[in-house]
Amino acid sequence: MTHIEPFAGFGLGLRRPHYHHFLEEEVELDFVEVISENFMVDGGNPLAVLDAVRCKHEVVLHGVSLSPGSAHGVDRDYLARLKTLADRIEPLWMSDHLCWTRSSAHNSHDLLPLPYTAEALGVICDNIMIAQDILQRPLLLENPSSYMTFPEDEMREWEFLAQVTQRTSCYLLLDVNNIYVSAHNHGFSAQAYVAGLPLDRVRQIHLAGHTPGEIAIDTHDREVCGGVWDLLAHVLGRTGPAAIMIERDDAIPPLADLLDELAIARRIAAEARQEAAAA
Repeated sequence: MTHIEPFAGFGLGLRRPHYHHFLEEEVELDFVEVISENFMVDGGNPLAVLDAVRCKHEVVLHGVSLSPGSAHGVDRDYLARLKTLADRIEPLWMSDHLCWTRSSAHNSHDLLPLPYTAEALGVICDNIMIAQDILQRPLLLENPSSYMTFPEDEMREWEFLAQVTQRTSCYLLLDVNNIYVSAHNHGFSAQAYVAGLPLDRVRQIHLAGHTPGEIAIDTHDREVCGGVWDLLAHVLGRTGPAAIMIERDDAIPPLADLLDELAIARRIAAEARQEAAAA
């Protein structure tokens, strides 16, 4: 497997309402991220759009169905189709989530939580190693938003993630909004979470909006809040270069609004670089 070099670009998720902008205009982005499963098809308009966008922009493939936490193992047919897409697109990298989605007989189509135990750690590490061998590429693993814990937990989420990266040599997709949401829901320190991670393995950062409340919900349907911007500044003061993007999956605004929001991330990143240089 190849090493993933840091890439300090800024991007957005490629969503259907904005296809025409990417096809007909020059959009000032360094990369786009797409949901892998939407393009794991034989031909058709979505794949034609992605081919055209790839001629202009770097692409990241972001999956939701790898299910690395599945006790019965990874789906090799799924991985074969994913590899076909990756070989066609030549993405910057490929990512999925610290979760499970499938049993041997059912696909939940949701990112389900794992118990953070030594047994679960062994399962997910074995599955990631198999996936990386088949894909012939290292993976990025994203921290999930969390709404429950298990009484069997033997470690914290950040300790679990650190062990996964150490054992599999995978990288991290650090979702800053998910850290913020989970810290609120479980009452831990977001800064302690960041401090416990191997930040040298971070290659991408997600930003998104969430629905606040007694239990915060990661909904991706509104602007990034002030607390998440503050946490991004904290992260960027401690990690190396990383690709930064905003996710919006519902109530999708005009592309210009998302580009304005991404400009805030550019400013925070520039300020972090200046502070690091001064230090």
